[in-house]
Amino acid sequence: MRARTIFYQLMAAALGALAMSSVALAQSGGDDENFLSLRDAARRGDAVRAADLASRLAQYPIPSYVEYYQLKTRLAGASQGEIRDYLARHAGTAIGDRLRNDWLLLLGANRDWATFDEQYPQFILDDDTQLKCYALMSQAQKGEDVAAAARQLLTTPKTYGEACPALVAALAQNGQFKADDIWAQVRLAGEANYSNLARRLGAHPGMPESAVVQALERPGLVIGRVGPDRGSRELFLVALGRLAAGGLEQAVQALERTAPRLSAAEQAQGWAQIALQASLKAAPNAAEYWRRAGKAPLSLDGHQWKARSALRAGDWKLMRDAIDAMPSSLQNDNAWVYWKGRALKVDGRSAEAQAAFKSISSQMNFYGQLATEELGLRISVPPQATLASEDEINAMAANPGFKRAIKLLEMNLRFEGYREWNWQLRKMNDRQVLAAAEFARRSNLLDRMVNTSDRTRTEFDFTQRFPSPFSEQMHKATQSLNLDKAWVYGLIRQESRFILSARSHVGASGLMQLMPATAKFVARKIGMQDFHHSRVNDIGTNIVLGTSYLNMVLTDLEGSQAMATAAYNAGPGRPRAWRSTLSRTVEGAVFAETIPFTETRNYVKNVLSNATYYAALFEGRPQSLRERLGSVAPKGYIEPTLADARP
Repeated sequence: MRARTIFYQLMAAALGALAMSSVALAQSGGDDENFLSLRDAARRGDAVRAADLASRLAQYPIPSYVEYYQLKTRLAGASQGEIRDYLARHAGTAIGDRLRNDWLLLLGANRDWATFDEQYPQFILDDDTQLKCYALMSQAQKGEDVAAAARQLLTTPKTYGEACPALVAALAQNGQFKADDIWAQVRLAGEANYSNLARRLGAHPGMPESAVVQALERPGLVIGRVGPDRGSRELFLVALGRLAAGGLEQAVQALERTAPRLSAAEQAQGWAQIALQASLKAAPNAAEYWRRAGKAPLSLDGHQWKARSALRAGDWKLMRDAIDAMPSSLQNDNAWVYWKGRALKVDGRSAEAQAAFKSISSQMNFYGQLATEELGLRISVPPQATLASEDEINAMAANPGFKRAIKLLEMNLRFEGYREWNWQLRKMNDRQVLAAAEFARRSNLLDRMVNTSDRTRTEFDFTQRFPSPFSEQMHKATQSLNLDKAWVYGLIRQESRFILSARSHVGASGLMQLMPATAKFVARKIGMQDFHHSRVNDIGTNIVLGTSYLNMVLTDLEGSQAMATAAYNAGPGRPRAWRSTLSRTVEGAVFAETIPFTETRNYVKNVLSNATYYAALFEGRPQSLRERLGSVAPKGYIEPTLADARP
């Protein structure tokens, strides 16, 4: 009887605790919903709604974010005292730096240079191009010469915002920017197809807005109206680039017809406009257009596409000249260090080539691996670092910033969560970074584990950098298809970083980022009878469908991992089209570097670099990225033999 009584008492207590837990869980869920609504209200600038939601979140686990979102909605009307108080209380935090970023943008827009100049040196990340433009404006209004710094900064129109066109206007007004500078910016905006930006910039050399817009949106009307004034000739060059984007032959004919009315420098600029578009179309005559462009001034994209087109054509001299003409920021990029090393090797300058390869061979990426092979070595896994101790891991678990990051990631606020997580890593040494990565593993944040471990410089744990979860499902799927498991893991590492619920902006989802239509097509092809779109995020289903699709494109593209990887990202038709314009067989590395789509180009390089390391881990022996890349030939192309060569 007593035992039964105790049993019922325990049951009652358990049920009571469960009820309390359910209430707490419901409360937590409601708070999270309110927090997400608060964030949305801040984005809309709805101060009334934000204040109401913030009042319901007095006990929320990340109060600094609640206060930030509320303050952000009324930042323009808040007193400096209130803003400074927030910054003081949250000094040294990611969200504090975020508010200073927001405030600096407001100060710059209001031209409050005294406060801006006081606050800007305290902005820790300093990753906002608009703020850099405002900083130069502040210096310029004090009479400082900032033209050279502005030219170096103003290279990527998509980051300009309001501040950078205002900087151009200010420098045009005070005489620091001349006509050449203004027209270079108009051409850059046109090259990026930013019509509104080009219109604003074109006003400074006195061009009507309608004329600039017409050059970009109706280039055919501008091409035939080249007068003796510089403005009409510059608009012709802008229109020529847009015309070339639609049809190269038409643009070539227009330039050749108009050449007598252009200076030699303007003709060269015209060929550069055509050459860039030819490069983006993987046109076989792109290198010839770049030769005609001579030493025309180029954008960062132009410099790189000149080198890529030369590489595709096998013109090592043109490529070396293109690299030598690049600004130092590009020349020091590992891609161009590697390819210049290859050009030096072709020239017989072996010592210089070896020095170039050695300078990047320690980098654990695509070109670091290729440089290692140029030095006569293969790709191997570095010695395993000493594992993080429990004390080291516990210190990471106690880090308030990591706690905030995890809370944000639980709500799928990846931008905020990643920023908070990465903020904590800024000043950590390798031992601390490895411990943070291990804490991420234990928190089931494999993407954070990979990205965190990638930061170490002297101690390495490749089980963190290159994890292989779901090994049973993966082994079964790849073995049945005779598919390279290392390649599949390399692709997943790039696609989703092992985030099970990953979803791209175009709707691809799951570990292997399958589009709904692709998943449905593959399921039908392999006879998966019970497939429904709701199952695409199921681990086993996603792996089966993803590996099956990867195998299909590999078979379709004659077993080339380089081309099949490109097809997985950009669709099977595009790599076939890029291959079709080749005039000869090229190395897989050349094919990868000359892919016209930036996303796909980086994707192929990263996936195959990953796969090489995975293979080294799985097989326990050094690997060759060069062999994995293979070569790519035009469809039906037969390499000439000695007997075919002309005398």
